[in-house]
Amino acid sequence: MKQRQLYRLRTPSTGREIFIEADPGIIYRDRETGEPLEVVAKVLPVPPTESSLPWALENLRFCNWCDQMAQVDLNDCPWCGRRMAALPASSA
Repeated sequence: MKQRQLYRLRTPSTGREIFIEADPGIIYRDRETGEPLEVVAKVLPVPPTESSLPWALENLRFCNWCDQMAQVDLNDCPWCGRRMAALPASSA
């Protein structure tokens, strides 16, 4: 189960953003400019969770039982606890 929180950090001068599992109290720096990164947002879901995917449209699906959104890498719905239906086969 994921224990550390995923954050979105930004370099103020360039606007470049990264996603990392950050620890509180540590100053993270941009590897190119050396300036401190600023925290822009916490990425959902917050720990603890079985999924490691951020809440983005391409990573979500609806539970066929309770109609709540859940990450596609989960088998059981985090809201109702029931097994979700299999995903349709993707056409390659």
